[in-house]
Amino acid sequence: QVQLVESGGGLVQAGGSLRLSCAASGFTFSTYTMSWYRQAPGKERELVARITYTGVVTNYADSVKGRATISRDNGKNTVLLELNSLKPEDTAVYYCHALGIRSIATGGWWGQGTQVTVSS
Repeated sequence: QVQLVESGGGLVQAGGSLRLSCAASGFTFSTYTMSWYRQAPGKERELVARITYTGVVTNYADSVKGRATISRDNGKNTVLLELNSLKPEDTAVYYCHALGIRSIATGGWWGQGTQVTVSS
């Protein structure tokens, strides 16, 4: 059974930092591209950051570039997202996403999400 379990969200003041974690199980984690998406109220879900299965290539949304770092530990089946200099507009539910050979036909697998709220 595939599971993506996010953690690390919460209430943070503007200017603060958060580290989100996604624990994956039920598939060969090291062969999947992993991403973090977010969805704010009334808005579409958007890509925040992506990391390829080797961890060599990373991509970031312009809105978080320079403030976010995505990383993965293929030995622990985890992907992390560190967000610094948080802004109120970073408030959203953050979702972990896995894309690979078993999930590509359905657009990938999603976690349940973790809420991040940034107060001004």
